[in-house]
Amino acid sequence: MKYLHTMVRVTDLEESLDFYCNKLGLVELRRSEVPQGRFTLVFLAAPGDEDAQVELTYNWDPEEYSGGRNFGHLAYAVDNIYASCQQLMDGGVTINRPPRDGRMAFVRSPDGISIELLQHGDALPPAEPWASMENSGSW
Repeated sequence: MKYLHTMVRVTDLEESLDFYCNKLGLVELRRSEVPQGRFTLVFLAAPGDEDAQVELTYNWDPEEYSGGRNFGHLAYAVDNIYASCQQLMDGGVTINRPPRDGRMAFVRSPDGISIELLQHGDALPPAEPWASMENSGSW
């Protein structure tokens, strides 16, 4: 068995691509438009880690997603948790669970998908403003 990808349904493809690519730093690997099925698939990955892909599925006909059509979270290792969170904040992203421990943070995509950021290797020493920052919303 081999891991292929995680699929996330999105309601606004351009807003989601802005979040996942421009703010989170993933890159688009390929895109498929399927007119007969009325959907678009966009495959993304972290640079240099193309084996761990996220498939954004955009259904052309509006639909609300709930119940069994959701899941827990996506997780990515980052080189510097503080720099990554600062870059996201500078891009207007709310840090729902700040990296107070120098190890872990959570943000949400425009569609409410929870994304966990984990410090690669050992946790960084606690630092401000992160050490005293409160949680915001749910994560």
